Amino acid sequence: MAMVIRVRFKRAAKLYDFDPNGLELHNGMSVVTETARGVELGECMSGVMDVPDERLVLPLKPILRIATEQDLAMQKRNEQAEKEAFDIAIDRIAEHKLEMKLVDVEYAFDRSKIIFYFTANGRVDFRMLVKSLASIFKTRIELRQIGVRDEAKMLGGIGPCGRPICCRTFLSDFTPVSIKMAKEQNLSLNPTKISGLCDRLMCCLKYEQDHYEQTRKRMPRVGREIITPDGSGVINAINVLEETVRVRIAVGDSFELREYKIDDCQRPGQDERKLRPEEDATAEDAQQAAENAEGGAAETAEPNPPKKQEQRPPRGERPERAPRPERGPKPERGPRPERGERSPRPERGPRPPKKQADRPQGKEAPVKAEQPVVEEQKAVEVIDVLEIREDAKKEDLF
Repeated sequence: MAMVIRVRFKRAAKLYDFDPNGLELHNGMSVVTETARGVELGECMSGVMDVPDERLVLPLKPILRIATEQDLAMQKRNEQAEKEAFDIAIDRIAEHKLEMKLVDVEYAFDRSKIIFYFTANGRVDFRMLVKSLASIFKTRIELRQIGVRDEAKMLGGIGPCGRPICCRTFLSDFTPVSIKMAKEQNLSLNPTKISGLCDRLMCCLKYEQDHYEQTRKRMPRVGREIITPDGSGVINAINVLEETVRVRIAVGDSFELREYKIDDCQRPGQDERKLRPEEDATAEDAQQAAENAEGGAAETAEPNPPKKQEQRPPRGERPERAPRPERGPKPERGPRPERGERSPRPERGPRPPKKQADRPQGKEAPVKAEQPVVEEQKAVEVIDVLEIREDAKKEDLF
């Protein structure tokens, strides 16, 4: 166990755990703490509490001090400087003709650096912009590209429901949302109706998804037969939030659509069992599965029941078998006929000469006739060499 306190640095931001460092802290106090980004001013969102070590990322950063009036005044000056830096950065972006949209500017608490948040369709070469801003502010400059969801969270706004958007007010993190959630909740698949200010699927689709999944497990499907207080009918529609079903019931020669609570209906063939919550249904399904498993085990134990053996009469009462008929003697084979002399093979005539295939005109025959000419030339060269050597010897003698 470790003593921790949770601190938030921005509105609707993530909570971080810190070591209280022996200070008496409570919810709502402003503190100065050390983070990976440097020294920052944050707000305590809880009191000092014990948390298991397994749930913490050790080692914890300590709380430096409780914020004083000077710290709060420093924070206000930083907020005023952020507005001025925003206007200057807008002018410099236009001067360098960069395709980027500046969203927000943030000063570090000790003014050791300035962070500029922007959005863009692709990658932007902002090296000249950084040099220009660094020459003006004389401090470290950071430019961070963010997505459309982070942009909506920083800027805020009013959602389609008429309330401030959730990510700006209380959501600390973005959860994945899919179009499958809209289908299960029977919402319109029109993108303009299920998208938020960021042109992405609204985060509120995730809020009721767990309730829809749990309720759908115990509710019958559309098209199934069901027994109502007014008789049996076919389910035409279901309402997950109100847990009601709309049933098509035959009334005389016509049909009517009537709405019933799911607890007032029964499944066909099960008079005593009503549509109950998921826990009862799963318990009964488990019991039925156990019974089926026992029945299956009994069947597998004796897959082939033994056949009834026919009762044989005692030996004394058995009928005697008829004797086998005796086989007659085998007929004797006569002597084999002698083989006659083989007739001599006819003499083969002379083989006809092989027909040489006509060669294509484009290809030339291999140069075999030139080999003797080459050998004669070599012989002549050898003779010439010998004569030259003999002439050289004669010259040496004289």
